[in-house]
Amino acid sequence: MISLRKNKAVLIAGPTASGKSALALDLAEKTGGIIINADSMQVYRDLRVLTARPSPEEEAAVAHRLYGYVDAAINFSAGAWVADAASALTDARAQNRVPIFVGGTGLYFKALTRGLSAVPPVPAEIREAVRARLERDGVEAMHAELVRRDPAAAERLNPRDRTRIARALEVVEATGRSLLDWHREGLPPVLPPGQFSALFLAPERDALYARIDARFEAMLKAGALEEVERLAARQLDPLLPAMKAHGVPPLLRYLKGEITLEQASDIGRADTRHYAKRQFTWFRHQLPEFAWVKPGEVRAWLKQEL
Repeated sequence: MISLRKNKAVLIAGPTASGKSALALDLAEKTGGIIINADSMQVYRDLRVLTARPSPEEEAAVAHRLYGYVDAAINFSAGAWVADAASALTDARAQNRVPIFVGGTGLYFKALTRGLSAVPPVPAEIREAVRARLERDGVEAMHAELVRRDPAAAERLNPRDRTRIARALEVVEATGRSLLDWHREGLPPVLPPGQFSALFLAPERDALYARIDARFEAMLKAGALEEVERLAARQLDPLLPAMKAHGVPPLLRYLKGEITLEQASDIGRADTRHYAKRQFTWFRHQLPEFAWVKPGEVRAWLKQEL
């Protein structure tokens, strides 16, 4: 087995469908490492197919952590993930095994390597009350309320961004302070500089988009629609993160008879391509310390790091 120099963690990021999971699996097999999920949708147990979680066979081949362990009814946060990731990192180091973080959620990697704001948990009753007002009064009224109560946060948000407006109101109602104040009082990083090697897997755009389209069709054949049907039967809050996973909203519309399955597939594929484009932009600007590596250059990059 290969040991990573200085027992560093390896961080593998990249856009959706770029081959990150396969790369992590190969590296874990070579190093005896432990794969730790850094994808905000793959934490949900309800969405194995639609979020392209590792298969049961892959999970059996090498150790995987933080996959499919959160119920879709939970409003899971980056802060909760960081706490779980820190525990998984401690376990990997205690076993003298290489921790391999893999995923496409930029905020998770930023929280891991830069730290996270210290926003305290919002009580469930406050969250539910804010969301009930959102459904009753509409997003424009809620944004107007945010302008009154937290003008600095309101100025930074799109007036129709239901999720972020609700979040800002929840925080100011629960704590009496602006979300921006909490963001300025950060927690230290779990992985400070020098304790990790990080790459952003960057395939050619046209090839990536073709893979995204093909994978979405494969997901439908593998049971994605049935997953969404089971999710719909639970009648969960539409603002929950799991209910906004790529492909879920258009497939819900199909199940309601609002659009055809072909239209739902077109929307799901387009949404996923747009998300991949945003991932390229986000990592370029937010985490420039990640080495951008093309799929054909991965072997050379790993040779330098191992």
